[in-house]
Amino acid sequence: MPAQQPIPAEELRAAVDPARPWLAGEAEQPPRSVLGAAVRTSARWLAQQVPGRSVELRVPPHVAVQLVPGPRHTRGTPPNVVETDAATWLRLATGALTWAEAVAAGAVSASGNRADLSGHLPLRPLR
Repeated sequence: MPAQQPIPAEELRAAVDPARPWLAGEAEQPPRSVLGAAVRTSARWLAQQVPGRSVELRVPPHVAVQLVPGPRHTRGTPPNVVETDAATWLRLATGALTWAEAVAAGAVSASGNRADLSGHLPLRPLR
């Protein structure tokens, strides 16, 4: 499998910006293709910034990526899993929501001792 090309910050912003009015409650939810592109691009951008295979970030049905250095997971359910919905993920990525707020509200499921992504959010180009 060929290595993925790095995602430039401009591409990340271009993918997420169309969803910002919806995230702020100022517009209807964007089409699934727009929302999916924003989620996939932002999750993959984070995975390229924090490479590794010890944590699996899941934003169903759009993407699942592995990131964070540490012990590699190879079979079954990984010991460190972060799962959330598209809106919560994009709010975390843009800084509209903090990790602590999302976890306290039950909007993020984070299991495992490496599953705290607060040190990597929001994504720098999206602040």
